[in-house]
Formats: sequence, structure tokens, C-alpha cells
Amino acid sequence: MAVAGGMVLTGLLDVTDDPAALDGRGTWVVVAPADPGTRPVFARFARTQPAPGAGGTSSSRAWPGVDLRFWRTSLDRPAYEAGVRAIREAIAAGEVYQVNLTRRLSAPLPHEADVLALFDALRARNPAPYAAAVRLPRQGVHVVSASPERFLRRDGPRVRSSPIKGTAAAPGAFLPKDHAENVMIVDLVRNDLGRVCEIGSVRVPALCAVEAHPGLHHLVSTVEGRLRAGTGWAELLAATFPPGSVTGAPKLAALAWIERLEPVPRDVYCGTVGWVDADRRRGDLNVAIRTFWFDGAEIHLGTGAGITWDSDPAGEWAETELKAARLVRAAAAVAAPAGVAAPAGVGAPERAGPPGPASVPGAPASVARR
Repeated sequence: MAVAGGMVLTGLLDVTDDPAALDGRGTWVVVAPADPGTRPVFARFARTQPAPGAGGTSSSRAWPGVDLRFWRTSLDRPAYEAGVRAIREAIAAGEVYQVNLTRRLSAPLPHEADVLALFDALRARNPAPYAAAVRLPRQGVHVVSASPERFLRRDGPRVRSSPIKGTAAAPGAFLPKDHAENVMIVDLVRNDLGRVCEIGSVRVPALCAVEAHPGLHHLVSTVEGRLRAGTGWAELLAATFPPGSVTGAPKLAALAWIERLEPVPRDVYCGTVGWVDADRRRGDLNVAIRTFWFDGAEIHLGTGAGITWDSDPAGEWAETELKAARLVRAAAAVAAPAGVAAPAGVGAPERAGPPGPASVPGAPASVARR
């Protein structure tokens, strides 16, 4: 079962990792992890119906919640800030212009947890334009995304991407650094789409528009183009994936730094989740940020920030806290005891063993722009 694009999809027909299937027949759900070499999952469903409206439910179960005290992080604050400084040194040396540095939050998975129940909890507390949930137990896919960002929208030959770069707590609190990183990624996305679009068709109808989302604001740009004749989903994804807004520029150099600095794989985080109607040659894929996934006995959530020369290590850490704080509180649901706040610090890194008590990020009120 899946929920995507305002639809509930049921009646699983087949599953493949071949993107060429998206140009065949039927309605597909896409789950593509960000990690190189990790196979995507394309699942075709027999039936679609409108997703429940406000107050409706996608799951027969209630979400049990994740206790705020049990989260831990793959990079604690000193390690994350050291990573920011390393990226700034690489920028000074001319190796890269921007790198998106992320960390993984992890906690024990509640008993009988269902991603569709978590989807309902997030929809009520953190609504998002590109929200999705996918439950494919035999494939080990349990993903729920509250993404605010569009990766690719395809309507026949027309294709559009809307990268987000720049985060602030208020619409007037963006810094020059936010605008600079957005423009850099717009150039990267223009280049990616230019590989598969007709010459002269790629344009930028919106640059650094301010969008309000739950608890924060983003700078969002739009890049669009017209696909060359004979171009399908396989070629489009090969040219643009993983999304530039969550890698950096130049993309290959940024990916090398990500592999060097991030101690755990990103998995589906920073990949994409969405839907494709192959019969109508339409589809909409998100950038899988603000995304939870289940893996064995654990639940994970990623958070990160785009690092440029103007980045302040403490400020970038605070941005990761701001992005995650509302989500972990939404996922707490009934499990958070009254009066228990997310710890301000970070406990033992994920690779260090059992989870420490102080691990969930909280957005400091003193950070004005984040």
C-alpha cells in the first residue's frame, strides 16, 4: 500500500528496479535511495483512490509514538561542526563550491509501528506538499516523507524541478549565504536538465521565491525544460539523480565529500519518493527530505544543511536542529510525556553503541535566522 500525490494505491501488481518500466503501463510508486549502488524500488499498483481528507486515516492502527528521549545522532555537534570547517577548507582550496552535510537520527522502533499511521500523524502536525508513505513489507520498504521539495514533475515532454536552498525561521531572516547557495544549485539543476532537454528550452521562471512551511521558511527556485524526443524516465533520472539540492556543486566532488564526512549511508533520505502514471506520461517525485524510514528494529530520520564558504558551523548545526525538531515532536505523538522537551544537546554518536539519552535536536530560540 502507498499514499502519494493525493492518492491511495493498493493492489500490488509487480516490483522492479528498472526505471524503463515507468514508461510502460500503469501507475507506479517510486522509492529511490540516495546511496550509489543501492537499487531503487518501482512498484506498480492496480487501484487508486483519493487519499483521506483532513481527519481521515490511511491506517487501521494508531501511531504509538517515539519517545523524545530515545533519539541519537550519527554526528554529534563537535563532529558536525568539524565537518563544516573541513568543507570550508575544501572550498578555499577550490575543490568544491558547496556540500550538503547531513546526519542521521535514530531511535528504537515502537512495537507494531506502521508507516501509514505515522503518515497520518505527520499530516496532522506537519503537512507537506509532497508527502508520501510507502509500505512494501516483502521488499523491506517502510518509508514516510513529509517533504516540502519537488525533485521532478513530468507532464508529457515538460519537466520541472523546484530546488530548495536557504532556510530561515522568518521570511526576512535570510542571509546572503542562503541566496548564494540557492543560485549555485539552480545552475547545477539547469545543467542536469540540459543533458536531456531540447537546446534552448531550459529556463528559470522563479528564482529564490520565499515559501512558508511549518515552523520555517525556505528559498525555492523553479527550473523547467522540454525533454528531447525519445527521452524516458531512465534517461531523466540518470541525468538528474541524486537531486542537486541535497548533494552540492559540483555534484561529483560534493558526493565525494559526503562519502568522506558522513559516517552512515543516507538510505532513502535525500533520494526520492513519488508516483508515475505511465499511461498519461505524468509523474511527480519529491526530494526525500523530512523523511522517516524503518530499518529492522529502528526508525531513522535525516537532517542536514548546505555548506558554503560563508557558513558558520554553529549556525549550520542549528539549522539541522530546526529542520528536525518539529518532525521528532510530531513523531512523538502519544509517547512524549507531558513537559518532556527534546534535549538541547546530542548524546553518543550512532556508531558508538547503544543510544544515549540526549539526542533529539531542538531548535534554540536564540538562533534568529534559522
